[in-house]
Amino acid sequence: MAKKDAKASTRPSKPSKQPNPVWRMMGLPNFHFRLPSRNWMIFLTITGSWTAAVLYDRREKKRIQRKWTKLVEHIAQEPLDTHQLPRKLSVYMSAPPADGLVPARNHFHEYVKPILVVAALDWDAVEGRKEGDVQAGLAERIRRFRRKMGEQASKAPESDLEEVLEESRRRAGVLGPEGTAGDIVIGRHAWKEYVRGLHEGWLGPLDPPEQLDATQASALIDASSISAQDASPPPSIASPADDASPTAIHENPASQELEKSKEEENKHKMKKQPLPYNSTADYSISTLSPNCPSELPPAAVIPLPHLLGFLNFPIRMYRFLNRRKVADEIGRQTAAAVLAAYRPFDGPGELRLDLELENAKVLDDEHGPRWEQERLLRHEESEWHKSVLEHKDGYEKERVWMDDMVLDSRIAGRMRKFELSPEAEDQANKVAIEKEEPWWKSIWPNTEKKKEAWEDL
Repeated sequence: MAKKDAKASTRPSKPSKQPNPVWRMMGLPNFHFRLPSRNWMIFLTITGSWTAAVLYDRREKKRIQRKWTKLVEHIAQEPLDTHQLPRKLSVYMSAPPADGLVPARNHFHEYVKPILVVAALDWDAVEGRKEGDVQAGLAERIRRFRRKMGEQASKAPESDLEEVLEESRRRAGVLGPEGTAGDIVIGRHAWKEYVRGLHEGWLGPLDPPEQLDATQASALIDASSISAQDASPPPSIASPADDASPTAIHENPASQELEKSKEEENKHKMKKQPLPYNSTADYSISTLSPNCPSELPPAAVIPLPHLLGFLNFPIRMYRFLNRRKVADEIGRQTAAAVLAAYRPFDGPGELRLDLELENAKVLDDEHGPRWEQERLLRHEESEWHKSVLEHKDGYEKERVWMDDMVLDSRIAGRMRKFELSPEAEDQANKVAIEKEEPWWKSIWPNTEKKKEAWEDL
């Protein structure tokens, strides 16, 4: 038995299979196909799953955006006079709390702009880099319209670029845009400023709030300078050795004056945010402008999911993989604005608002919203950075983002909301069901020739 085992151990092993000579001729190594190791399996599983989830979400997002663009693309085919401006929408966006303006711009370019471009609509943007810019911009637009309609102000307004463009177009015979004007507001913070700007523009005065006169301001400056001189210690007497020392610095007064003049010029060039012309407490005693229309331009409120913080990384990762849901919601709102389908906002006692409040278990009038405008995108406030929610002692400026939304029935009853009709939404869903061509057909050009009319005879 031992002899048999010895013979088996000395038996020559089976020679390995020779590699394909093609690989050797090409200078490539011999490939041995085998299962990857445990670590490689873990790595490939994680990276493959993440890549598949990202690619699936991006493909679905493009399909959803194509659904809404197909719904509005017929508007671009409508004829337009050569002397007629296309329909224009106004876009209001502001920097998210504790962040810059770039995320809001990217959000607009990624979700809203493709639908507007396909429909061949024009738009102008009102951007805010800090809290209150959107409110001031909208209120100034409304005051400019009121002055144009003949309302008198104590001070004549300065001519701006918009008035110059309107005058040049009028002389050239260019007609203004036709159709329903509307606004697109991005984010809850911009929506609160938008509502506050409407009330300031239509209920506030045309004249700016009273400020210090030039004489009063100069007197205050002189008094502060005198008090500073009294509080400063007496100047020390410099010795000749100090003047002759190499470390002594001799400043030219002329250069100092030039630097001060340049700083003042730069300060004047920078636009400062004006103070609000009224407050929320003045709504009840304010008179509505006689030029206020019975229906204000409709508005579409676009969600802006923006979450900061390292601990919120799992939520941000989930949202990164579910951008198709955001594209569907924003596409619906933007398509409604393009198709000019709108309705009035629900007020106190409306059936639709009462049902939503009942489903949300908010039945108390003190805690629940009375108007639909107060409820829109209310969940975004809980995601704002904590630095925005802090109450600063001695801060007297109005905090539009922090304060509760205050509505006047004269303005809130005139506001309208863009909302897609059920027929248009069914049409969009039919477009989404249509079969699409596979991606590999775009690699080869289509060589099929269309038959002429006489070839079928």
